[in-house]
Order: sequence, then structure tokens, then C-alpha cells
Amino acid sequence: MAMLRTDLDFSMFPTAGSPPVRWRISDGLVPYEEAVDIMEREVAAISEGGDELVWLLEHPPLYTAGTSADARDLVQPDRFPVHQTGRGGEYTYHGPGQRVAYVMLDLKRRRQDVRAFVAALEEVIIRTLDSMNVRGERREDRVGVWVRRPDKPVLPDGSMTEDKIAALGIRLRKWVTFHGLSLNVEPDLDHFGGIVPCGISAYGVTSLVDLGLPVMMTDVDTRLRAAFESVFGATTTDICRP
Repeated sequence: MAMLRTDLDFSMFPTAGSPPVRWRISDGLVPYEEAVDIMEREVAAISEGGDELVWLLEHPPLYTAGTSADARDLVQPDRFPVHQTGRGGEYTYHGPGQRVAYVMLDLKRRRQDVRAFVAALEEVIIRTLDSMNVRGERREDRVGVWVRRPDKPVLPDGSMTEDKIAALGIRLRKWVTFHGLSLNVEPDLDHFGGIVPCGISAYGVTSLVDLGLPVMMTDVDTRLRAAFESVFGATTTDICRP
């Protein structure tokens, strides 16, 4: 029987002597095409031995379609631009108030285990939420991080309602990762209505503000960085701000 993601070793520290991961935060809204172009260049450089990078940003409102996207899940195709992308997963929304973290790491310097890498990204989110007294949970049949909503009506089967607070979608090239995760801080949750998020219609979406935590993005970034370092190792502030 395959080991559950919850039971995996989450630590993904680099080999001894590796330089710290560059930690970059972009101000303003970064167009999706521009972000992909920059990721492509960074991944190529990392695969040739360059320093790894985590890039935090926000996008203007848009939908992305992963490699498993079902066209029927695009409910309102004319609402926002739709971008085809090489990451795994289905349809996802990105927009202002959502912290996107593009994670570009060389797993040859860490562990060449994709499933453990996904679990490690989930763990970063769970630890970030825990620092704000929010219990995020993973589900074996759904990638991402979920929160239970006892304040909402139960589901038709009698189980507790759960909302998704963070999504994951990754891609690897020569064992270098790109794309990454998105954490809902204060996005317009109505914007998710144009898609079936990640192909899952039985559950909703939420955000930190929706849960009653009026936090600043800068505070989330600080907590996210600390959680990342506890799983992946040291970071250093990157002065490049595209």
C-alpha cells in the first residue's frame, strides 16, 4: 500500500554547501505571460547550476488551464483571460489578493521525489496557516490545502463542509520545479465562479479574510517565508524585482 502524503518525510533540505534560495517579491500585478517567460529563463539557469528561486507575486484576474483541464469546467469562458499552461492540474483562478508563489528548485540538489515535493509544498502552506491559528489540512484524493467549515451547512452526505484555501500546480523539467502554489489572502471569491476550481464542484473556496483574519499580504509573506525555510532550508532576499 502506498504511503499517505501525510506520512511522508516533508523535509526537502538541499545538499550541504548549497547556496540559499533566492526569495523574490514583486510589487504590483504581474501579467501572466511575463511571469511564465521569466520562469522559463530562471528554470533554464537553475538547471545549469544557477541559484534556486521562490518568486512571490500577484496576477491580474485570469484563469489558467492545467494539463488535466476539462473544458466543461470553464463555466464563464469570456469572464477573464484564459491561459493554457504546462503545469499539472485543472482550472485555477489567479487575481489580486491572492499570493502566488512560483517555486523553482532543483530536486537533484534535494530529493528526486515528486510526491514528497508536493507534500512539502502543502506542508509549507499548513505551517503558514498554523502560525495564524488556522488549521489547514491535506486530503489524499485532492491536492491542495483545505479548511473545515463548521459554520456552514453540512454536505448532502452529512459530512462537514470544507473549503479550499490554497491550490498547487507544478511542473518539472530536468528535475527543476516551476509553477507552485497560490494562497487566498483576500481575493474576490466571486471570481472563482467562472470555473469549477480544480475540477471539484462539491467544495467551495475560502480566504484568510473570509475566515475572519484581516491580515496584510506582507504579514502573510513573512510567515510563508519562515514556513518555507522550516521545510526547504535557508533563503536570501533577492534584489531583482521584475
